[in-house]
Amino acid sequence: MLAESAPAAIKRRRFTTMDATAHFSTEKLAAAKENYGREISVFDTTQATISQASNNNASEAEEPDDLEFTAEDYYRILATKKEDKYLKTKKIRDAEAAARRSTITKAVVRVRFPDNHTLEATFHPSETMQSLIDLLVKVVARPDLPFYIYTTPPKKQIKDFSQDLYSAGFAPGAIVYFSYDLPKGVEAPQGPFLKEDVLSLKGLEHVPVQQVDQVPAQPASEPVAAASTSSQKPAVEKKKMVKPKWLKM
Repeated sequence: MLAESAPAAIKRRRFTTMDATAHFSTEKLAAAKENYGREISVFDTTQATISQASNNNASEAEEPDDLEFTAEDYYRILATKKEDKYLKTKKIRDAEAAARRSTITKAVVRVRFPDNHTLEATFHPSETMQSLIDLLVKVVARPDLPFYIYTTPPKKQIKDFSQDLYSAGFAPGAIVYFSYDLPKGVEAPQGPFLKEDVLSLKGLEHVPVQQVDQVPAQPASEPVAAASTSSQKPAVEKKKMVKPKWLKM
């Protein structure tokens, strides 16, 4: 029997550790879902902001250059807008709106707290704002104190709890802020704002379990001719119409 090489042994131990971490995270998040009735997670607000900014920058980098937008493209878009406005009946527009709504199956709401923690929870778009309030009552450390949530900018307190999340613009995702609603002169608690068992979820993610016992098969070698054929690109590609970000229509 051949002895396992040192690099292979180190790699196997690393994947075993990853598996243990994945199992722990998955089990703890599953227990929280059962306890609070929905998927929740907790992380630092600063990390979430950096991650969101990175995703936005990556999306902008992938967008084509606005200089590719021509006068012909502009008039084509303008004609389409006019056609949509004057030729579509209210019934058709309502049907299209319903079709767009049916494609959104969840609303991921992030609640930011003053102590630099963010709670993320998953809802169905048809659920109301009251569902979000009910969850907050369960997870906050001081449910006995009155509180409110708001969006910004500009700062707008949410008061209509009968509105569904989709109609409120919270689907597929939204960010709201938490604040205690105490009388003037009464000092608000400085934290923690979330219960200990909720804070213990901080940094946990649904990590896919690595199948370390399975040795990946070596990919079959492809014929050189096939490889060279697949690498060839068309000599001429049709230019796509691009709507620039600055065009508001």
